[in-house]
Amino acid sequence: MATNEQMQAVYCTYHSKVCGYLRSKINNVQDIEDLAADIFVKVYEKLDTFDETKASLSTWIYTIARNTLTDFFRTHKTFEEIPQTMEGDSSIEENICNTEMLDALADALESLDERERDIIILRFYKGKTLKEISEQMGISYAYVKVLQNKAFAVMKKYF
Repeated sequence: MATNEQMQAVYCTYHSKVCGYLRSKINNVQDIEDLAADIFVKVYEKLDTFDETKASLSTWIYTIARNTLTDFFRTHKTFEEIPQTMEGDSSIEENICNTEMLDALADALESLDERERDIIILRFYKGKTLKEISEQMGISYAYVKVLQNKAFAVMKKYF
């Protein structure tokens, strides 16, 4: 069984990293705190079963975090009400074109791998700079730029 010192060392080492990962995926601070607590409860419960020959401790904790976040998204789906009428002077043709563009955008985003999709969402939906994204994701600025350009190339096929 893991000792309290081992558990405390794991928490001190990985808590901020887990919270950073969660912040890159969701905005609600309360949800981040709740998920981080759930993740570390799971880590503590299973720490004795961790096998360092299969993966590093950080990879194992990241996997628990990713799975916990996936479960969270499955159970906490949020929906926004779509207005009955479209505002403005747009014609029906323009609305159809906008819908087609949104469908193409959704298809393009689904075709990206998770890391590329995260970069596109952080950059264009959340308005983050490439430098901020690199710091948040813990990867170099140059690599973020490479991944963004790769994502653009893939998405270009959909438009």
